Amino acid sequence: MACHFRRAIAEQVSRVVGVPPEKLLHHIHAIPVHRRHASPDFQLYVNSVLDEPGDAASHRKKAQTVAEKLTCDSVVSEIGSGRGSVTFKINRDLLVKTVLNRINQDGSRYGFNSELLSDTPKGLTLVEYSSPNIAKKFHVGHLRSTIIGNFIANLKEAAGNEVVRINYLGDWGLQFGLLGAGFTKFGNEEELNTNPLQHLFVVYVKANAAAEQDEDMKRSAQDFMGKLESGNQQALSLWTHFRGLSIQEYSKVYKRLNVHFDEYSGESFYREKSQDVLNLLRSKDLLKTTDEGTGVVDVSEGGDLSTYSTVMRSDGSTLYITRDIAAAIDRIEKYNFDEMVYVTDKSQEKHFQHLFKILKMLGKEKADCCRHVPFGRVQGMHTRRGDVIFLEDALDEARIRMLQNMEIAETSKTTEDPAYTAEQIGVAALILQDFKGPLVSDYRFNWDQALQSCGDTGVFLQYTHARLHSLLALWHTREQEEFSVAYLQDPAVISTLQHLLRYDEVIFKTLKEFQPRYLVAYLLGLGHLANVAHHSLHVIGNTAEVTHARLHFFNSIRIVLANGMRLLGITPVDKM
Repeated sequence: MACHFRRAIAEQVSRVVGVPPEKLLHHIHAIPVHRRHASPDFQLYVNSVLDEPGDAASHRKKAQTVAEKLTCDSVVSEIGSGRGSVTFKINRDLLVKTVLNRINQDGSRYGFNSELLSDTPKGLTLVEYSSPNIAKKFHVGHLRSTIIGNFIANLKEAAGNEVVRINYLGDWGLQFGLLGAGFTKFGNEEELNTNPLQHLFVVYVKANAAAEQDEDMKRSAQDFMGKLESGNQQALSLWTHFRGLSIQEYSKVYKRLNVHFDEYSGESFYREKSQDVLNLLRSKDLLKTTDEGTGVVDVSEGGDLSTYSTVMRSDGSTLYITRDIAAAIDRIEKYNFDEMVYVTDKSQEKHFQHLFKILKMLGKEKADCCRHVPFGRVQGMHTRRGDVIFLEDALDEARIRMLQNMEIAETSKTTEDPAYTAEQIGVAALILQDFKGPLVSDYRFNWDQALQSCGDTGVFLQYTHARLHSLLALWHTREQEEFSVAYLQDPAVISTLQHLLRYDEVIFKTLKEFQPRYLVAYLLGLGHLANVAHHSLHVIGNTAEVTHARLHFFNSIRIVLANGMRLLGITPVDKM
């Protein structure tokens, strides 16, 4: 594995440059595979470790000097220099045997057992994501928060963190006054039980329209919300019923997306504790009252109220941020977490800047452990019937299109459950299209591009995995037997193994920045290398020894590909 080779290189370089091996490890990088010519396996830029001033020419000279002092050994077969870096080529037999054996031994842990990740903070990570408004159908606008949050939770869990996945529901506020009053007038119990979210959506639309024309409806909504605030049992019972039905319906969508939660929380949990927040702010003299009677917290750098956060309405009621402060304090006390990650769209960046600043002003040390991961908006996700409003429609559309593509494709294999297979491929298509660029960027969704079987798509990854998995039928019971490295010296094998060397570096960078695009690009590259190798290295029609060695090689690719896909939230399919 890369860390084994990186350590051997670091120890040899350490003796020449006088820098401890531990400080060299993060500067020794596996070289990306070049499509047209063979390249070394690792490189070390000397200026990154010697920390000496100089221009490009002096860096080249230093690299050459260091390279000349190093010697080849049982691990390194060639040492060179160029453009300020020292390059290393690993003994080919050792490269083949070490990488393939390591993947086979580590399985899902491959890449995460690397020394590169040894200093990565471990502990308890809370991830808050998805967070739809209850009593409303799951809008596609929540797709990004859901799959990004799930990816971050998967990644942290794989890295050895204990992870708590939190869905912080929008389950309080004036919309429930409208819904409660509207249900009395427009609701139907039978329709509610048949199609809960669709019916509640219709009721809300009717109640909202009526409130704009009818003062009585507006007053009824305010009265219902007042009953909720005061704890009226009948109003709370109806609200609890709506909330329970909403979570039940959301769970069906989450299951389709391979997403689950450890805790369903919500604004309603903190409506009382938010008053405690106001009292705490008062006690620390942080709550200021404006001429209009609203309560604000000065979050400006100069303390001149040039930037402030409103935490209380003029009637004394709290706002969304007040409840967020209460939720954060509650989680600090309940979990004593090491890290808390909020996944929301970029329009809420200022909200979270204020939230973290206020927590810090309140003396909460965990404020520095909080992090907001913002993302842009997705546009253009239309079905053939018109605009997609709800996520279920998008998932249905992906499944229907994939079923049609599978029926047309001549290469399609017969599957036990074509609808399930189509669903998993469709989800892969949605996720990969979303994860290919920087999260903070807006992007335009394109069905035809997303569902292509070749090119850089989720369908391509699923197809590659299914193709590799089909080879296992040839293996019978010889999986654990030794293989001969002599049969794995083909350029297509070496290029793929060089790519596999980079996996821990990609994981390290992805963990640091929470950007899935690094992992996506890596997996797509692995998929293309796998297909090149599959075309040139035939498994059938060779001696048993050649076949066995090549099956070991292809299965190792499949393991890493499947691992990476699962991190992204994709369930690999075995047939398609």
